[in-house]
Amino acid sequence: MKKKRVVVGLSGGVDSSVAAFLLKEQGYEVIGLFMKNWHDDSVTISDECPWLEDSNDAMLVAQKLDIPFQTVDLSEQYKERIVKYMFHEYEMGRTPNPDVLCNREIKFDVFMKIALSLGADFVATGHYCRKGTIVRDGKEVYQLLAGKDPNKDQSYFLCQLSQQQLSKTLFPVGELLKPEVRKIASEEGLITAEKRDSQGLCFIGKVRLPEFLQQQLAPKEGVIVEVPAEFEGYKRGTPNFASEEEKLKYYSEKTNYARSDGKVIGTHQGAHYFTKGQRKGLAVGGTQEPLFVLDTDVKENVIYTGQGKTHPGLYRKGLYVTNEEVHWIREDLRLAPDETMEVLARIRYRQPLEKATLHQTVSGLYVIFERPQSAITEGQFVAWYRDDELLGSGVIA
Repeated sequence: MKKKRVVVGLSGGVDSSVAAFLLKEQGYEVIGLFMKNWHDDSVTISDECPWLEDSNDAMLVAQKLDIPFQTVDLSEQYKERIVKYMFHEYEMGRTPNPDVLCNREIKFDVFMKIALSLGADFVATGHYCRKGTIVRDGKEVYQLLAGKDPNKDQSYFLCQLSQQQLSKTLFPVGELLKPEVRKIASEEGLITAEKRDSQGLCFIGKVRLPEFLQQQLAPKEGVIVEVPAEFEGYKRGTPNFASEEEKLKYYSEKTNYARSDGKVIGTHQGAHYFTKGQRKGLAVGGTQEPLFVLDTDVKENVIYTGQGKTHPGLYRKGLYVTNEEVHWIREDLRLAPDETMEVLARIRYRQPLEKATLHQTVSGLYVIFERPQSAITEGQFVAWYRDDELLGSGVIA
């Protein structure tokens, strides 16, 4: 019987190295592919050129495992689909998640197509998550499950994958804990065994985001306004709602601020460099508690801040996702208008899962949390789970 062929995205890190080793052990024919997604070395932080070092490590791992290896240059597609999108989102005052997009648009789309053109049966990555298969109405349905290592679960980053993409994907390290992965790497003499986990944008390397943004988005001075916790806008009480949708809207609405709602306490170089919940980089001293960004107004170029992480301006019970942005991995569980579902949800990576209810309306999906959530941020992804299965996700409107 012919061996099944798997193309592994070797990133030069320990996780994908061990993924390749495990697949080879399991009897697959393994090919290693390194994706180069970035050329512009002027924005990386240090003189070291991270992708060169990474591609070199990936090549050494492939040699050690005795598998074929090549590099593919995806920098054009990356610039088009990820970088341009990021700048556009920041300009509009939203906060994109390049890692989620990179998985949807690059690794599991452009890269997957290249792999399949090489005759691959599957694509594999070093992500800490698992894939399950169940049968519903006579056909196979794929599940995206959290990784076994609670500290490293990366299912959130894959929240935009489709059934089609999952059907062709393997996650060999999903059943392991990080220390076990490092142990296998050192036992097998892989050069990446002790390598630190990469930080920074997916594949761009060690990039400082504000500097990266400043190259594209011109700085312009604006004011920082501090809104007091006693601000009238927070004392809304709970009105009588004429309809269920009115109630959902009420819980999901963000507070709108005007400059007169607080006092000017400093200046900044551009509202589009800041995100909700951000604490560092405001450069305003003398407050009793640290300042947090409550909201940014890119049109007026104003940043609204509040003191302390319990400031009422940071919290909200609900959020809204437009129908175009609602994505179900489990298509078979998609809600029809007026249907609800109890789920566990998170609005950012590594956030503990929180109890929430999905409400599908004609216009879109509301996610209402049991407890108010801090810094719900437009442009980021909300992902919902049942137990350890990620069912779907959406971009916060």
